[in-house]
Amino acid sequence: MPNLLDYDLAGLVGWFAELGEKPFRARQVMRWVHREGCDDFGAMTDVAKSLRVKLGEQAEIRAPALLRDDVSGDGTRKWLFDVGDGNAVETVFIPESGRGTLCVSSQAGCALDCAFCATGKQGFSRNLEVGEILGQLWLANRLLGVAAGTEEDNGRVVSNVVMMGMGEPLANFDNVVTALRVMLDDHAYGLSRRRVTVSTAGVVPAIDRLRDECPVALAVSLHAPDDALRDRLVPLNRKYPLRGLMAACRRYLERAPRDFVTFEYVMIDGVNDGDGHARALIALTRDVPCKFNLIPFNPFPHSAFARSPVERVRRFAGILLDSGIIVTTRRTRGDDVAAACGQLAGQVRDRTRRTLQTMEEV
Repeated sequence: MPNLLDYDLAGLVGWFAELGEKPFRARQVMRWVHREGCDDFGAMTDVAKSLRVKLGEQAEIRAPALLRDDVSGDGTRKWLFDVGDGNAVETVFIPESGRGTLCVSSQAGCALDCAFCATGKQGFSRNLEVGEILGQLWLANRLLGVAAGTEEDNGRVVSNVVMMGMGEPLANFDNVVTALRVMLDDHAYGLSRRRVTVSTAGVVPAIDRLRDECPVALAVSLHAPDDALRDRLVPLNRKYPLRGLMAACRRYLERAPRDFVTFEYVMIDGVNDGDGHARALIALTRDVPCKFNLIPFNPFPHSAFARSPVERVRRFAGILLDSGIIVTTRRTRGDDVAAACGQLAGQVRDRTRRTLQTMEEV
């Protein structure tokens, strides 16, 4: 039975046409599903009763089931959602003054096996379907709506979405782009392209496709200034080295909603946090309008790394700032419930045994 969370507007219009229904009916239903968070066709009061009955018989609105709901001492909220077959993914909501950011997963696990990331150490099971990606946003709005009954919770709504959860979004390109279109659609969530960010480890051909098909804000998980070190930390670099990645970033900016690329850089003590590394980054990105987001490494079980000391991070940031690069240092949020960057693990039925055997598919 079709799950209406799997469709963008064009797909929904096509499916409604098969039912003999006009396009405006698809728009009506999309507003009910995504704007109102409605999963009861009978409650869609401005939809013809005959269509409501038909939908009840031939369609469903099915999001992943909630397994766990953890709240950090700093207000960060982490949900564990069941996506079937022994797999569960994590989604994180980060409330801030004037905004609420939802970190969404795109895969059950990840095949890229980045050295500093808990998700990759669990291996990879499969790509998430469109409804499983969108279902995280749909459920977050419902869950936050239930919680928003007190004065202190007012305004805790999702204003920004970052595809930075479990998985490599651009390795699940078609499903992610369909989900992005719904996030941007005024009949659904109506988010601006500047408020939706896709983070990638550097799948160069897919960066070009994203530029052409659905350009949103782009973040690149960089983490090293040269190929030798990045090969160790981000194995995907062996397939798409830095020279080609920087060229792809420049091409992306031709159509991007922002005039810069964000480079994410996890600060790992004694590995990539030296003065020389900072100066090499300046040279590497000289021709790429960018800002750097420095991320203190967040430990996870059996990791071999440690977080760079605060003073080392400050010095590193200062070198970049002195060269004219915009730099932010991410405040660690939700680490007491393992919701911080690099800590998301969920539950993954590993089909890769933590190897790069699936890299040919990326």
